[in-house]
Amino acid sequence: MTSFRAAAIQMRSGVDPERNAADLAEYVADAAGKGAVYVQTPEMTGALQRDRKALASVLKGEADDVIVRTASALAAKHGIHLHIGSTAIARDDGKIANRAFVFGPDGKMLTRYDKIHMFDVDLDNGESWRESAVYAPGADTVVIDLPFARLGLAICYDVRFPQLFQAQALAGASVISAPAAFTRQTGEAHWHVLQRARAIENGAFMISAAQGGVHEDGRETFGHSLIVAPWGEVLAEAAHADPAIIVADIDPALSAAARAKVPNLKNARPFGLIVENDGEKTRLDVAS
Repeated sequence: MTSFRAAAIQMRSGVDPERNAADLAEYVADAAGKGAVYVQTPEMTGALQRDRKALASVLKGEADDVIVRTASALAAKHGIHLHIGSTAIARDDGKIANRAFVFGPDGKMLTRYDKIHMFDVDLDNGESWRESAVYAPGADTVVIDLPFARLGLAICYDVRFPQLFQAQALAGASVISAPAAFTRQTGEAHWHVLQRARAIENGAFMISAAQGGVHEDGRETFGHSLIVAPWGEVLAEAAHADPAIIVADIDPALSAAARAKVPNLKNARPFGLIVENDGEKTRLDVAS
């Protein structure tokens, strides 16, 4: 594994995938021009659309999706690894996937990942989301070997489930990710602490491109794309909600160094949970 330059693209995707693809081409060219060989985009790069019927009207399968086609061409044009944080994809079974892709420098699709954890929440001020009403959850997390690092894939709400990232780290991932469309409300409360926590507890670089600002469909996302080092330092941040590109140089050896200093992944032990109620004890086994 060797040092490399990573870029995270902060977008404000609208409802038109074609227009978002055109924006994507400009952003990727800019990131590649800054020397990035790994470029990541946010969740729902292709379209942010709350209206289900309107979303369904622009959905395509992988073979016909404009973001997939554009990303493949851009990876080949610029000779980079391009990680599409996610886009909505029509599945063969009639359901919709919130799906990430990684493309290699030859334009070949190297892997895909379907978001596992659905954002079903009821927030303050009446803000409510039911992602499971639209998308089918994935079943498997993914790590992939790139020439410069082993990368773990996740999407947005996955960041609240540390066991997913621990599994990736135990599988050798030195770079993990959670490209997102975090709401402004949850982002203001939790974005930074969750991103830094996942990096620190796994001794890994955390790279998370984000959506930001007020979108055409009326939602507001937090922005603040981040690149965090294994010791928890913020290496780069788009400290606002406007479209932006952030870059940082990544040395995977720092992941190994952090894990050597605090080997919590190796030190984890299986344990039980005892529940006491009126003198009665019940013991449950818990995975470490």
